Amino acid sequence: MSILVYIDQSNGAAKKASLEASFYGKTIAAAKGTEAIGVYLGEASEDIVRSLGNYGLSKVLHANDSMFNDFDSKAFTKAVAAAAEQVNASDIVVPFNQNGKQLGPRLSVKLNAGYVPGASSLPNDNGQLSKAVFSGKSYADYTVATDKAIIGLSANSIQAEKTDHEAAVEAFSSGVSAEDFATKILKKEVLEGEIPLTEAERVVSAGRGLKGPENWGMIEDLAKALTAATACSRPVSDIGWRPHHEHVGQTGVTVKPNLYIAVGISGAIQHLAGVNQSKVMVVINNDPEAPFFKAADYGIVGDAFEVIPKLLEEVNAFKQAN
Repeated sequence: MSILVYIDQSNGAAKKASLEASFYGKTIAAAKGTEAIGVYLGEASEDIVRSLGNYGLSKVLHANDSMFNDFDSKAFTKAVAAAAEQVNASDIVVPFNQNGKQLGPRLSVKLNAGYVPGASSLPNDNGQLSKAVFSGKSYADYTVATDKAIIGLSANSIQAEKTDHEAAVEAFSSGVSAEDFATKILKKEVLEGEIPLTEAERVVSAGRGLKGPENWGMIEDLAKALTAATACSRPVSDIGWRPHHEHVGQTGVTVKPNLYIAVGISGAIQHLAGVNQSKVMVVINNDPEAPFFKAADYGIVGDAFEVIPKLLEEVNAFKQAN
């Protein structure tokens, strides 16, 4: 038996969520007295694949084929299932991101394995896994009764610890052909120079309190200083101030960063549902009755146009001193 970790990649590099999944799989493997093995689908240098050992993988099965460079849930399910059979995996760990959310359920059906989507803890002594429910307002414990388990690991649920260990790399024949792909990529537009919201450890978000898109420069400056992603509330994206991929909330992107700063956002329940699993929430609003203050760890009642420049000044001063 072993623990298999699916390595989600983009442009030949493993995503941050995959590094967390690797360390998570390694921790489960250590508790079970076995090893964690990764499966990497797509072109990548051997150095990049070997470096996954830094996060606990003893070996990586690598299908170094350009047909896997773009994700396809049908084809990838067949490949990962083949890898699970090859290494006799008892548990398959997948990042609970856009691709993992498609892969997990398909693997569950194909392998007749119980699936826990959005797990946020390591299994306890009874094998139970915790995950957030009711939009993060509570937690539930899940037990997988099948022989195999699929675990969708929620982002930022575990802090990956890096070592200098390197993984062995083994060529992997997935048994997948071009006919197994259900989609065909005709055009691809990739955002560059931005930290993806789903990968960000820090997020600076703003709402209609900024009064217009021309004022977003200070939000971007603060985000840059904090090495953070930028986000917005739904009304802001709906009226075209910011792109829709920055909309966080119940009907947008769900984030779970270590730090979430909300500027000029009232804190409607729909927005809170997408951000309330953040480890620390800081709210800046000139309305002391804004609902967001009830959920915040820290709150500043004040004008964003006065607070943000002062906050940015302090952040830059701290960075220079450290």
